[in-house]
Amino acid sequence: MNNNPIRIAVVFIAILFTALIGWASVRGDFGAEFAAITAMPWGRVSLVDLYIGFALYAAFVWYVEDKLSTKLLWALPVIVLGNAWSLIWVAVRWQTITARLSQGSAKL
Repeated sequence: MNNNPIRIAVVFIAILFTALIGWASVRGDFGAEFAAITAMPWGRVSLVDLYIGFALYAAFVWYVEDKLSTKLLWALPVIVLGNAWSLIWVAVRWQTITARLSQGSAKL
């Protein structure tokens, strides 16, 4: 893995976020807390915002990845695993992403 500082930071954040998800899974009551969030207008807005972000990430993955199986592998789990998954993809594909952005690729 390239030791690019941004890539290292993304991996670190992914690890922290995954640990936070683990902590919340043990300490919280997902069903009750999700019901409380969806009962509030701003909770609903936050969830819509979250899933719009997931859709944007999935669309970006769809354009960057070449094979259908790889597209599905990286795009679909974000719905359940959240941004911890998207951070891992960014870390894994960092060189590809920066290369395509620096080339001004028509694909992006």
